[in-house]
Amino acid sequence: MRANRMTRQDPESSEAAQMLLAAGMVLLMSLLSMAVYGVKLAGLGTPYDSGADELLDVSRELQLNFAPLMEERTQIRIDAGMDWLDAAESALQSAHDDYLHHGELRGVEIKMLEMAVSNNSGVLTISVEAGLSDSHAMLELPLSMEFTPSS
Repeated sequence: MRANRMTRQDPESSEAAQMLLAAGMVLLMSLLSMAVYGVKLAGLGTPYDSGADELLDVSRELQLNFAPLMEERTQIRIDAGMDWLDAAESALQSAHDDYLHHGELRGVEIKMLEMAVSNNSGVLTISVEAGLSDSHAMLELPLSMEFTPSS
């Protein structure tokens, strides 16, 4: 039996194939480099230890600070001339935005759901359902407070 051998007689075609192979290798290396950089960059977005109890710590802080924060922010808006309900709703929205940002820095997502504000004969009632979550757990936390603003 005779072995079949394919040989090219044209030396320029082998050089073109080598250049094509080299270009392919360069592209593969650059894609690999970009993938490694992307994974490293994604790791920078987690500024907390995933084994820590950040969700519980943040929920405790939220329970302790919700009422004083809402009372102070609402009173500042009332002193500036806003209507009581408008002041409470504005204070609640700004607290939601701040808690959302605070949670991002701590590695916990904080969402204020079912936000409600009412005025019953001069007593403001503010209530929310706070939803907290991280990569390990989720928690729903009802928060409410009442106070009588000074005019």
